[in-house]
Parts: sequence; C-alpha cells; structure tokens
Amino acid sequence: MTEVTETAHQTIARLRKEVGRAVIGQEAVLNRLVIALLIRGHVLIEGLPGLAKTLLVKTLAGAIDASFKRIQFTPDLLPADITGTQIFDPAGRTFNPRLGPIFANLVLADEINRAPAKVQSALLEAMQERQVTIGDTTYALPDPFVVIATQNPIEHEGTYALPEAQVDRFVMKLRVDYPRAEEELRMLGLYLDPTREPVAVQRVLGIGEIRAIGQLAARVHADERIGRYIVQLVTATRKPADYKMPALASQISFGASPRATLALAHVAKAHAFIEGREYVVPEDVKAVAHDVLRHRLVLSYEAAAEQVTSDRIIDQVLASVPVP
Repeated sequence: MTEVTETAHQTIARLRKEVGRAVIGQEAVLNRLVIALLIRGHVLIEGLPGLAKTLLVKTLAGAIDASFKRIQFTPDLLPADITGTQIFDPAGRTFNPRLGPIFANLVLADEINRAPAKVQSALLEAMQERQVTIGDTTYALPDPFVVIATQNPIEHEGTYALPEAQVDRFVMKLRVDYPRAEEELRMLGLYLDPTREPVAVQRVLGIGEIRAIGQLAARVHADERIGRYIVQLVTATRKPADYKMPALASQISFGASPRATLALAHVAKAHAFIEGREYVVPEDVKAVAHDVLRHRLVLSYEAAAEQVTSDRIIDQVLASVPVP
C-alpha cells in the first residue's frame, strides 16, 4: 500500500470517527455514504421515522468542507423551488437567474416521495446530467454533486411513488434498521445526561481531498473474472432460468439494467478501497450487491402476493451464480 493510499485511509477513518461523535451506530450506512461521495453517486435511504436518517446526512455534511443544502419535499413544492428560476429586474429590464438549492455539493432531499411528479422529474436532469436548465441557459452543478434522498416506507397517504426512471438514477438504496440494544442504551445515557452539550462537528475533509481520494478509489483493480461475475449476477436477474432458478422467472417482471452493472462495479471498487485493498475480490461484490440491486428489480404481482422481497431474490441470485 502506497503512502498516498495510507493517508487517504486515515482521512476516511477521521471522517467516520467525527460523524460517530454525533451519531451512534449506523456504521454500515455511513460506510455506504462515504462510498457514494467517492464515486459521486446518489443514494436513496429508506427507513422508519426516528432512525436518524436526516441526522446522519447532516452530520456527514458538517464534517465535510463542502456546500450543503437540505430540501424538505412537500406536496406543494414546485420545480423552480429546487432548480431555480429567472427573476425580472425592472431597472435593467432583464431576467436574472436565481439558482435553487440544488446547486450544492451535497443535497439532502428529505422525504422525496412527498413531492409530486413534476418536482421529482426536475431532479432527473440534475442527477443524471449534473446540470440544470433555467430558461435558455444550462448551468453546471458543483463537483462533486451528490443527492442523498430519504423516504418513509410505511406512509403512503400524501406520497407519490418515485418513477422507475428516477429510482434507477440512485447508485444505491440503503435500508436503515433499528439500532442494537447496546447502541440504544448509549443514546439514552447521553440524552439523560444533564451535563451533555450539543456535539459540534468539525470539518475534517475538504473538496480537494474528496476528489483525490475518489481518484484513488477509481484506480482499484477489478480483474476480468470479477467483471464477468458482476455481469452474470445482473444477467441472472433478467434470465433466472439460465442460472437454474426457474421459480424466480414468475417473480421478476423486469431485471436490473446495464446501469446496475456499472454501478455494481463502481461501488465494489470503492468498497475494496475503504477496506484497505487495491483490488476487488468477490466478497466486495457480494457485500454491496443488495444495496445496488434491490431498487432495480421490478417484482411481479405474484411475488407481492407471496411477500417475496428484492433482498430475498438477491440472496438466491448470489447463492446460484458461481463465484470466480
């Protein structure tokens, strides 16, 4: 391992430690968010209320010397509220652009499924092309530009399901679960401590460092056999019968797209990097497969009736596809 790579790992360790001062637990989710920063990928976080989804993202943003904006999505939100609009200047008789909150390095789209379709579609160009068109002018978004969206999986009244075209733009979909008992006990102890003061998160990572570490992660070697393994995993979601899983054919309406293949490779390389390796092993692919694929599988009505989940199907795919 080179000195530059070792320094990068120490920087990531400091970032994790700083976030851990304010957020107890959720280490796995934090690791995935760090990966998203390194590969400039967007993330969808799903979890019940009160599981510190918003706190985790805000704390991570506070530990990074980068611009951060939080957008609270509501049913009355307009596309211009996100991207910006043109304001008429009576003195100069001209329209001047007023850029929206999406012009930031890290954007928290809180409860994204509460916004109507027009607002959701306004994010498509920004998330995919990393640019926004206001009037006749196109504006490039900052680099890096990462959208972290949250949604509540149990409330459906007053929400709008994200279209598949937009869901596919998220490189990962993370599930936030309840904390362990010992972690919750630590939370309670801090909450009841009368001498406790709010944690002031320090900035430990700059924009330049994010770009530099991201370039190091991109150089992680992925052997041709790893690439073939990734392609086979994705193909198995489209043609499960070819991989001795005929029962899945009736449960999957549409398998993962080629964008999933690229995402799985990128995320696996970044996972290998933060684990201290300069090459990808099959365990890296397996570790991130659920996060990359779970939102890219469109299940059939039969699967819904049998209460079959995407994660369960991915488990079967990982067990059936030969490991190189």
